[in-house]
Amino acid sequence: MVAILEVGAFISSIAVGRVGDLIGRRRTISYGACVFTMGGLIQTMSSGMVSMIIGRFTAGIGVGLLSTIVPIYQSEISPADHRGSLACIEFTGNIIGYASSVWIDYFASFIPSNMSWRLPLFMQCVMGFLLTVGSLAIVESPRWLLDHDHDIEGLTVLANLLAKGDTDSKVARDEFRSIKQGVLKQRVEGEMSYGEMWRRYKKRVLIAMSSQAFAQLNGINVISYYAPLVFEQAGWVGRDALLMTGINGLVYVASTIPPWYAIDYLGRRFILLSGAVVMCVALSSISCVMYLDKWYTADLVVALVIIYNASFGASWGPVPWLYPPEILPLTIRAKGASLSTATNWAFNFLVGEGTPVLQQAIKWKLYLIHAASCAVSFAVVWFFYPETKGVALEEMDVLFGDTVQDDEETASLVRSGRSSMDVTPVRSTPDTPSTPSRVGTPSDGLARGFIVKMKSGMQRMALSRQNSDYERLGNGDQQS
Repeated sequence: MVAILEVGAFISSIAVGRVGDLIGRRRTISYGACVFTMGGLIQTMSSGMVSMIIGRFTAGIGVGLLSTIVPIYQSEISPADHRGSLACIEFTGNIIGYASSVWIDYFASFIPSNMSWRLPLFMQCVMGFLLTVGSLAIVESPRWLLDHDHDIEGLTVLANLLAKGDTDSKVARDEFRSIKQGVLKQRVEGEMSYGEMWRRYKKRVLIAMSSQAFAQLNGINVISYYAPLVFEQAGWVGRDALLMTGINGLVYVASTIPPWYAIDYLGRRFILLSGAVVMCVALSSISCVMYLDKWYTADLVVALVIIYNASFGASWGPVPWLYPPEILPLTIRAKGASLSTATNWAFNFLVGEGTPVLQQAIKWKLYLIHAASCAVSFAVVWFFYPETKGVALEEMDVLFGDTVQDDEETASLVRSGRSSMDVTPVRSTPDTPSTPSRVGTPSDGLARGFIVKMKSGMQRMALSRQNSDYERLGNGDQQS
């Protein structure tokens, strides 16, 4: 039953990349909340295995939509210097939900009827309904609005977010220009398919996907899903195991609060690296203590699980949800985030299905597998993950060095609105710098190149006219 929800979440997280680009972040959140509420209602009213599976799958569809689009929305409405802390606050909300569900399960276990399981399931409907209503009150992402040429609405949203509604504010207008220039520059590249995204931004996509994969392989769902089994293995029995799980949940919530203040000060890399070290030591110690099986095993395992959970909540819990949306450019942000979230649910499914089997087959050795994953994640972060603390979303291209930014003529076109029929940008890669190719240069396929350049010139003239309008809007029509 645990894995059925993850199958639905995996499917919808793949699809939501396109959906979020088409209908917007706000509406996607609203639809995801509605689907999740419907799934919870089907489960609550379930009378057999088939209806329960349908309900779990439906709820999973909603979870996949929300778990992909909410981090994107969060990153797009947050200022660069507070983006990390706001994402961590969002993650704390997630863990409050997890801890609440554990305590609801504990207290519901005292109910001597089928309400002992229907009540916890019904709480999904309550939270889903609240999210649906709340989605009607939030603003649309300003970056999505500007990408779809809703510029007045985008400027208004930026003013509300950054300047208390003052559309003449320099802060709001500077942010407007920065975002719109990024949009225009990326339009020169054209819309990217998943294949083109992979070829051009492979490093970024791999970082995004690996962060979510390690978040699961580092062992959190062995604890989150099967904490009662872990505590029973250690010697706690029945309702006592649920109680220990509840206490662990409270510590888990508390551990997510320090990153609010630390992540934009210490940076993403330090938090991931330090978290991997503590988690690796805690998991290895759990294996060792279970192997020894002494009189102190039960109490010590609880302490080590709490240390592990706290370190995860302060590091590999929030950061993998923050990192992908902030390192991916706007043109592929929804697509790339959908792949990273799908990776999360795929490995979530793998861990959810494999844990009960491995707990029976290899017992204490299971935690050594996840400890090894923590060690590998440390090395991957150390060698491949750049620091994104304080970097604006539109400046991530410079950090990774894999865009057309090196093409000075393209950048000049975006800034000043000049059009040129004789310059065509060539997409750069980490290995190939962008260089202008000009009409009339002898080469094979000259006719095909001429047609491409004519189309590019027409597109650039249209962008120039649009950019002129945006400059007038950004300058507040000072002449008037």
